[in-house]
Amino acid sequence: MLTPGTPAMLAAGFLLAGLIGLAAWRMGALTPGGALGAMLIGGLVFGLGGLTWAVTLVSFFVGGSLLSRLGGAQKAAILGDVEKAGPRDLVQTLANGGVAALMALAVGLVGRESPCYPCFTLAFLGSLAAASADTWATELGVLSKQQPRLITTGEETPRGFSGGVTRAGLLASLAGGLFIGLTAFITIQAASLLTTGQWFLQDWFLLIILPVAGFAGSIIDSILGATVQRLYYCERCNTFTESSTPPCRHPVRLVRGVSWVNNDAVNFIASCAGASMAILASLLL
Repeated sequence: MLTPGTPAMLAAGFLLAGLIGLAAWRMGALTPGGALGAMLIGGLVFGLGGLTWAVTLVSFFVGGSLLSRLGGAQKAAILGDVEKAGPRDLVQTLANGGVAALMALAVGLVGRESPCYPCFTLAFLGSLAAASADTWATELGVLSKQQPRLITTGEETPRGFSGGVTRAGLLASLAGGLFIGLTAFITIQAASLLTTGQWFLQDWFLLIILPVAGFAGSIIDSILGATVQRLYYCERCNTFTESSTPPCRHPVRLVRGVSWVNNDAVNFIASCAGASMAILASLLL
Protein backbone atom coordinates (compact mmCIF):
# COMPACT_ATOMS: atom_id res chain seq x y z
CA MET A 1 0.00 0.00 0.00
CA LEU A 2 1.32 3.44 -0.97
CA THR A 3 2.15 5.74 1.95
CA PRO A 4 1.80 9.55 1.65
CA GLY A 5 5.15 11.30 1.45
CA THR A 6 7.07 8.39 -0.07
CA PRO A 7 8.72 8.71 -3.52
CA ALA A 8 6.35 6.06 -4.89
CA MET A 9 3.30 8.00 -3.66
CA LEU A 10 4.61 11.25 -5.11
CA ALA A 11 5.31 9.59 -8.45
CA ALA A 12 1.81 8.10 -8.51
CA GLY A 13 0.32 11.46 -7.54
CA PHE A 14 2.02 13.41 -10.31
CA LEU A 15 1.17 10.70 -12.85
CA LEU A 16 -2.52 10.67 -11.97
CA ALA A 17 -2.70 14.46 -11.71
CA GLY A 18 -0.97 14.77 -15.06
CA LEU A 19 -3.49 12.43 -16.69
CA ILE A 20 -6.40 14.38 -15.18
CA GLY A 21 -4.88 17.67 -16.32
CA LEU A 22 -4.38 16.30 -19.82
CA ALA A 23 -7.98 15.10 -19.98
CA ALA A 24 -9.22 18.49 -18.75
CA TRP A 25 -7.17 20.25 -21.42
CA ARG A 26 -8.55 18.00 -24.13
CA MET A 27 -12.09 18.75 -22.91
CA GLY A 28 -11.45 22.50 -22.98
CA ALA A 29 -11.64 23.05 -19.21
CA LEU A 30 -7.96 24.03 -18.93
CA THR A 31 -5.33 25.67 -21.09
CA PRO A 32 -1.98 23.85 -21.45
CA GLY A 33 -0.65 26.05 -18.65
CA GLY A 34 -3.69 25.26 -16.55
CA ALA A 35 -3.09 21.55 -17.09
CA LEU A 36 0.48 22.01 -15.85
CA GLY A 37 -0.79 23.83 -12.76
CA ALA A 38 -3.31 21.06 -12.10
CA MET A 39 -0.52 18.48 -12.33
CA LEU A 40 1.68 20.39 -9.87
CA ILE A 41 -1.11 20.96 -7.35
CA GLY A 42 -2.65 17.52 -7.72
CA GLY A 43 0.71 15.75 -7.53
CA LEU A 44 1.61 17.48 -4.26
CA VAL A 45 -1.84 16.99 -2.74
CA PHE A 46 -2.07 13.31 -3.66
CA GLY A 47 1.58 12.52 -2.96
CA LEU A 48 1.85 14.31 0.39
CA GLY A 49 -1.72 14.67 1.61
CA GLY A 50 -3.02 11.25 0.70
CA LEU A 51 -6.10 9.80 -0.93
CA THR A 52 -8.72 11.72 1.10
CA TRP A 53 -7.10 15.03 0.20
CA ALA A 54 -6.85 13.98 -3.44
CA VAL A 55 -10.49 12.93 -3.70
CA THR A 56 -11.61 16.27 -2.24
CA LEU A 57 -9.40 18.22 -4.66
CA VAL A 58 -10.60 16.26 -7.69
CA SER A 59 -14.22 16.67 -6.59
CA PHE A 60 -13.73 20.43 -6.35
CA PHE A 61 -12.27 20.57 -9.84
CA VAL A 62 -14.85 18.28 -11.44
CA GLY A 63 -17.76 20.07 -9.76
CA GLY A 64 -16.56 23.47 -10.91
CA SER A 65 -15.84 22.24 -14.44
CA LEU A 66 -19.31 20.74 -14.80
CA LEU A 67 -20.97 23.92 -13.55
CA SER A 68 -18.93 26.00 -16.01
CA ARG A 69 -20.60 24.11 -18.86
CA LEU A 70 -24.07 24.92 -17.57
CA GLY A 71 -25.61 27.63 -19.77
CA GLY A 72 -22.40 27.89 -21.79
CA ALA A 73 -23.74 30.07 -24.60
CA GLN A 74 -25.48 32.44 -22.19
CA LYS A 75 -22.36 32.77 -20.06
CA ALA A 76 -20.17 33.43 -23.10
CA ALA A 77 -22.38 36.38 -24.02
CA ILE A 78 -22.47 37.71 -20.44
CA LEU A 79 -18.80 37.24 -19.59
CA GLY A 80 -17.35 38.67 -22.75
CA ASP A 81 -15.78 41.64 -20.94
CA VAL A 82 -14.74 39.77 -17.81
CA GLU A 83 -11.02 39.34 -17.27
CA LYS A 84 -10.86 35.57 -16.89
CA ALA A 85 -13.59 33.93 -18.95
CA GLY A 86 -12.93 30.63 -20.70
CA PRO A 87 -10.62 27.73 -19.78
CA ARG A 88 -8.55 28.16 -16.64
CA ASP A 89 -4.90 29.01 -17.18
CA LEU A 90 -1.83 28.40 -15.02
CA VAL A 91 -2.24 31.49 -12.86
CA GLN A 92 -5.94 30.84 -12.28
CA THR A 93 -5.20 27.26 -11.28
CA LEU A 94 -2.53 28.34 -8.81
CA ALA A 95 -4.76 31.11 -7.43
CA ASN A 96 -7.51 28.61 -6.60
CA GLY A 97 -5.39 25.63 -5.59
CA GLY A 98 -2.15 27.21 -4.43
CA VAL A 99 -3.09 27.28 -0.75
CA ALA A 100 -4.10 23.60 -0.94
CA ALA A 101 -0.71 22.76 -2.44
CA LEU A 102 1.10 24.75 0.26
CA MET A 103 -0.76 22.85 2.97
CA ALA A 104 0.28 19.58 1.34
CA LEU A 105 3.89 20.75 1.34
CA ALA A 106 3.58 21.67 5.00
CA VAL A 107 2.30 18.19 5.83
CA GLY A 108 5.17 16.70 3.86
CA LEU A 109 7.63 18.70 5.95
CA VAL A 110 6.21 18.06 9.43
CA GLY A 111 4.66 14.61 8.90
CA ARG A 112 1.15 13.33 9.49
CA GLU A 113 1.94 12.56 13.15
CA SER A 114 2.66 16.22 13.90
CA PRO A 115 0.23 18.08 16.21
CA CYS A 116 0.01 20.64 13.41
CA TYR A 117 -1.49 18.12 10.99
CA PRO A 118 -5.18 18.78 11.94
CA CYS A 119 -4.69 22.52 11.39
CA PHE A 120 -3.07 21.96 8.00
CA THR A 121 -5.93 19.65 7.04
CA LEU A 122 -8.55 22.20 8.09
CA ALA A 123 -6.70 24.92 6.18
CA PHE A 124 -6.55 22.68 3.10
CA LEU A 125 -10.28 21.97 3.25
CA GLY A 126 -11.17 25.57 4.09
CA SER A 127 -9.23 26.91 1.11
CA LEU A 128 -11.03 24.51 -1.22
CA ALA A 129 -14.37 25.39 0.38
CA ALA A 130 -13.75 29.08 -0.34
CA ALA A 131 -12.63 28.37 -3.91
CA SER A 132 -15.64 26.11 -4.44
CA ALA A 133 -18.05 28.66 -2.94
CA ASP A 134 -16.71 31.39 -5.20
CA THR A 135 -16.83 29.13 -8.27
CA TRP A 136 -20.40 28.00 -7.58
CA ALA A 137 -21.51 31.57 -6.87
CA THR A 138 -20.04 32.76 -10.16
CA GLU A 139 -21.21 29.89 -12.35
CA LEU A 140 -24.77 29.83 -10.98
CA GLY A 141 -25.19 33.43 -9.90
CA VAL A 142 -24.41 34.79 -13.35
CA LEU A 143 -27.44 32.89 -14.70
CA SER A 144 -29.77 34.52 -12.18
CA LYS A 145 -32.51 36.74 -13.58
CA GLN A 146 -31.90 39.14 -10.69
CA GLN A 147 -29.65 42.09 -11.51
CA PRO A 148 -26.41 41.84 -9.46
CA ARG A 149 -25.67 44.57 -6.95
CA LEU A 150 -22.35 45.61 -5.49
CA ILE A 151 -21.93 44.01 -2.07
CA THR A 152 -20.54 47.25 -0.66
CA THR A 153 -23.05 49.87 -1.86
CA GLY A 154 -26.03 47.99 -3.25
CA GLU A 155 -25.66 49.68 -6.65
CA GLU A 156 -26.50 47.65 -9.73
CA THR A 157 -23.49 46.27 -11.59
CA PRO A 158 -23.08 44.35 -14.88
CA ARG A 159 -23.52 40.59 -14.69
CA GLY A 160 -20.34 38.61 -14.13
CA PHE A 161 -18.28 41.50 -12.81
CA SER A 162 -16.45 41.13 -9.51
CA GLY A 163 -18.14 42.50 -6.41
CA GLY A 164 -21.67 41.89 -7.61
CA VAL A 165 -23.94 39.51 -5.72
CA THR A 166 -27.42 38.03 -6.14
CA ARG A 167 -29.56 35.91 -3.85
CA ALA A 168 -28.98 32.93 -6.12
CA GLY A 169 -25.23 33.51 -6.04
CA LEU A 170 -25.13 33.75 -2.25
CA LEU A 171 -27.09 30.51 -1.91
CA ALA A 172 -24.80 28.89 -4.48
CA SER A 173 -21.74 29.90 -2.45
CA LEU A 174 -23.16 28.15 0.60
CA ALA A 175 -23.86 25.08 -1.53
CA GLY A 176 -20.30 25.13 -2.87
CA GLY A 177 -18.83 25.09 0.62
CA LEU A 178 -21.25 22.37 1.71
CA PHE A 179 -20.24 20.31 -1.32
CA ILE A 180 -16.63 20.27 -0.11
CA GLY A 181 -17.80 19.45 3.43
CA LEU A 182 -19.91 16.52 2.24
CA THR A 183 -17.14 15.26 -0.03
CA ALA A 184 -14.54 15.35 2.75
CA PHE A 185 -16.87 13.79 5.34
CA ILE A 186 -18.02 10.97 3.05
CA THR A 187 -14.47 10.24 1.89
CA ILE A 188 -13.24 10.08 5.49
CA GLN A 189 -16.05 7.66 6.38
CA ALA A 190 -15.26 5.45 3.40
CA ALA A 191 -11.55 5.41 4.24
CA SER A 192 -12.30 4.58 7.89
CA LEU A 193 -14.63 1.72 6.96
CA LEU A 194 -12.10 0.27 4.56
CA THR A 195 -9.18 0.44 7.02
CA THR A 196 -10.80 -0.13 10.43
CA GLY A 197 -14.29 -1.38 9.65
CA GLN A 198 -15.78 1.44 11.74
CA TRP A 199 -17.33 4.84 11.11
CA PHE A 200 -15.39 8.00 12.01
CA LEU A 201 -18.24 10.33 12.89
CA GLN A 202 -16.11 12.69 14.98
CA ASP A 203 -15.58 14.76 11.84
CA TRP A 204 -19.27 15.76 11.63
CA PHE A 205 -18.23 19.36 12.30
CA LEU A 206 -16.86 19.56 8.74
CA LEU A 207 -20.47 19.73 7.56
CA ILE A 208 -20.81 23.01 9.46
CA ILE A 209 -17.46 24.75 9.38
CA LEU A 210 -16.71 24.22 5.69
CA PRO A 211 -19.92 25.86 4.43
CA VAL A 212 -19.18 28.71 6.87
CA ALA A 213 -15.57 28.98 5.73
CA GLY A 214 -16.57 28.80 2.08
CA PHE A 215 -19.26 31.44 2.45
CA ALA A 216 -16.90 33.74 4.38
CA GLY A 217 -14.22 33.36 1.73
CA SER A 218 -16.74 34.11 -1.01
CA ILE A 219 -17.99 37.22 0.79
CA ILE A 220 -14.42 38.48 1.22
CA ASP A 221 -13.83 37.78 -2.47
CA SER A 222 -16.86 39.93 -3.35
CA ILE A 223 -15.83 42.76 -1.02
CA LEU A 224 -12.33 42.85 -2.48
CA GLY A 225 -13.79 42.62 -5.96
CA ALA A 226 -15.96 45.66 -5.30
CA THR A 227 -13.19 47.77 -3.75
CA VAL A 228 -9.57 47.01 -4.65
CA GLN A 229 -9.85 44.72 -7.70
CA ARG A 230 -9.09 46.61 -10.89
CA LEU A 231 -11.85 47.77 -13.21
CA TYR A 232 -11.20 49.62 -16.46
CA TYR A 233 -13.28 51.60 -18.93
CA CYS A 234 -12.73 51.37 -22.68
CA GLU A 235 -13.81 54.54 -24.46
CA ARG A 236 -13.71 52.93 -27.89
CA CYS A 237 -16.06 50.09 -26.89
CA ASN A 238 -17.95 52.25 -24.37
CA THR A 239 -17.84 49.42 -21.85
CA PHE A 240 -16.25 48.37 -18.58
CA THR A 241 -13.72 45.56 -18.46
CA GLU A 242 -11.57 43.83 -15.84
CA SER A 243 -8.80 43.20 -18.38
CA SER A 244 -6.00 45.71 -18.95
CA THR A 245 -5.76 44.44 -22.54
CA PRO A 246 -9.31 44.08 -23.94
CA PRO A 247 -9.91 42.41 -27.32
CA CYS A 248 -10.00 45.79 -29.12
CA ARG A 249 -6.45 46.53 -27.87
CA HIS A 250 -7.48 50.13 -27.23
CA PRO A 251 -5.94 51.83 -24.15
CA VAL A 252 -8.23 51.62 -21.14
CA ARG A 253 -8.70 53.89 -18.15
CA LEU A 254 -8.63 52.61 -14.56
CA VAL A 255 -11.89 53.63 -12.86
CA ARG A 256 -11.81 51.48 -9.72
CA GLY A 257 -9.36 49.51 -7.63
CA VAL A 258 -5.60 48.98 -7.91
CA SER A 259 -4.04 48.13 -11.26
CA TRP A 260 -2.05 45.12 -10.02
CA VAL A 261 -4.94 43.56 -8.04
CA ASN A 262 -6.62 41.26 -10.54
CA ASN A 263 -9.11 38.42 -10.16
CA ASP A 264 -6.36 35.87 -9.46
CA ALA A 265 -4.95 37.90 -6.56
CA VAL A 266 -8.43 38.24 -5.06
CA ASN A 267 -9.11 34.51 -5.45
CA PHE A 268 -5.86 33.64 -3.67
CA ILE A 269 -6.66 35.99 -0.77
CA ALA A 270 -10.16 34.50 -0.52
CA SER A 271 -8.67 30.99 -0.36
CA CYS A 272 -6.40 32.12 2.47
CA ALA A 273 -9.43 33.58 4.24
CA GLY A 274 -11.32 30.30 3.86
CA ALA A 275 -8.37 28.38 5.28
CA SER A 276 -8.15 30.70 8.29
CA MET A 277 -11.90 30.68 8.86
CA ALA A 278 -12.02 26.87 8.90
CA ILE A 279 -9.43 26.77 11.69
CA LEU A 280 -11.13 29.52 13.69
CA ALA A 281 -14.59 27.97 13.31
CA SER A 282 -13.29 24.59 14.48
CA LEU A 283 -12.19 26.21 17.76
CA LEU A 284 -15.78 27.20 18.48
CA LEU A 285 -17.18 23.68 18.14
